[in-house]
Amino acid sequence: MTIQQAGSALALVSTLFFGPPGTSADDGASKVRTVSVPDGGKPVVARTDKEGTIHLLYDSNDGPKYTKSSDGGLTFGSPISVVGEGPRMKGLEYSAWDMAVGKGGRIHVAMGTNAWKLKLPQVDWGYFYASLDPGEAAFSPVRNINRKPSEGFSLAADDKGNVTACWLSDKLYANVSHNNGDSFEPFIEINTRWNPCNCCTTSAAYGEDGKLAMLYREETNNERDMYLVLWDQERGQMTRKRLSRTLWKIDACPMTYFAVVRDRGGFVAVWPTKGQIAFARLDGKGQPLPPAEIKTPGRSGMRTGLLTLSAPDGSTLVAWKLDGQTGWQIYDVEGVPSGSPGSAKSSGNGVAGVVGKDGRFILFL
Repeated sequence: MTIQQAGSALALVSTLFFGPPGTSADDGASKVRTVSVPDGGKPVVARTDKEGTIHLLYDSNDGPKYTKSSDGGLTFGSPISVVGEGPRMKGLEYSAWDMAVGKGGRIHVAMGTNAWKLKLPQVDWGYFYASLDPGEAAFSPVRNINRKPSEGFSLAADDKGNVTACWLSDKLYANVSHNNGDSFEPFIEINTRWNPCNCCTTSAAYGEDGKLAMLYREETNNERDMYLVLWDQERGQMTRKRLSRTLWKIDACPMTYFAVVRDRGGFVAVWPTKGQIAFARLDGKGQPLPPAEIKTPGRSGMRTGLLTLSAPDGSTLVAWKLDGQTGWQIYDVEGVPSGSPGSAKSSGNGVAGVVGKDGRFILFL
């Protein structure tokens, strides 16, 4: 065991027996486990694969890093820098946005840079992508896949080799790969009539039927409602449904983050409205299931992370980041709160977590 792995194990043991600082959930001891991010990194996103291996993407002082754990977060492998050691302009920094696990266990990572701040050409203000195959010690060279000023990057991948990179540049766009990220088709605008809130973000996930779900916030007439787009990429067909029931009319971009994830037969989406976080369970057609919009005790700030996870027993965890704290609340299969909210100190603005092999929720701090 390396020194890093020993430290991670010690941090986990401490959490299991004593609880993280600030924890206040009476159900948290049995349903939620917190794990420190290696190297004191800032959590961005975590995923599991079919074998239950945890894949963790985090930001560090040296840029985005990736590591994995096959024992439920007790120990982690040596971290791998997502950006290679090649020549780089002085002052250029990469930041992690999203990660997906695709066909054959390939890891796909989305990143942005501070190229705009360095006043580099606008083609360099784009969506940067890299991948890692199982057993490899280094990520592929970083690629700029859209060469356009953009943000709000998200990624989705399935086990058939489809990868979709979603992003914002005044409108909603995507680049699609059908060869597991080896190459991406030219970007397309999803719908010319839709007008996304440009300083918010996007989130995407493939459903069980192969359709892609994309979550975004509209700004038409300053009505900042949340919409789910279902994209049948084989047939080239799209549908769109409004998810948020609480209306929000504001003459400014609220700069919010949100998330959609695949669930059994459908999806779960989480988003903020007027600072309060809500979530909804959706069927395979994107239709909210009763009771539709469920408000939580969570609050969000500008560009602070949100997370939702669903366990095999039908329970759902909603987690959020605000003022250096990761907060969470568990809901039962009927959408009723289970226990009290929990919270723990955490660095960065992101929230990362997975459902472990034992059906418990794991949050990375």
